[in-house]
Amino acid sequence: MSRLLLVRHGITDHNSNRKFAGSTDVELSDDGYRQVEKLRERLAGEKIDAIYCSDLKRAMATAEVIVSGHDVEITSCPELREMDYGIAEGLTFKEIGSRYPELWESIANFSLELSFPDGECFSDFVGRAVKFMDRLKGHGEEETVLIVSHGGMLKVLVCDLLGIDHSHWPQIRFDNASLSIVETYSRRIILSLLNDTSHLQKAD
Repeated sequence: MSRLLLVRHGITDHNSNRKFAGSTDVELSDDGYRQVEKLRERLAGEKIDAIYCSDLKRAMATAEVIVSGHDVEITSCPELREMDYGIAEGLTFKEIGSRYPELWESIANFSLELSFPDGECFSDFVGRAVKFMDRLKGHGEEETVLIVSHGGMLKVLVCDLLGIDHSHWPQIRFDNASLSIVETYSRRIILSLLNDTSHLQKAD
């Protein structure tokens, strides 16, 4: 495989207001663009051989800002989309608790059987991640691959890469515009950086 740079998209108004935005195709906010511009500066010296990106606008905009400093095309990947939250799309956790208390309980007490009415179940979500992983098999150890996606999907990918059971999914965190790095070798895979946002602390 290769060296993987995992990036969560920049912040959106839905993120700022703590609303569920899985399949909802929201744009980056102004703050989100400022975040990914700082991330572009951080990655300016990286040799990036390939970029895979969720096809949702907030992820594609993030990738486009980053790629502006590199001579590489973005490969759009629908399988990298965030989970489809169905009836919970656009709601806060408090609103879900008020309108759909049973769903609130299933989210709060996460299990692998989690399923969102009119949306996606967790097992199908994991299946999309597995499908995406097949794309990485063609990359050699000397290649650096940038993956731009969403918090939930990145957590699944890290579990898969490290061989961690998906029951630990809620225990991993990816902040907006964060950078994580996974080094992959023939005999081992090493998580060398997780959820780093130090670049966002720099003054504009």
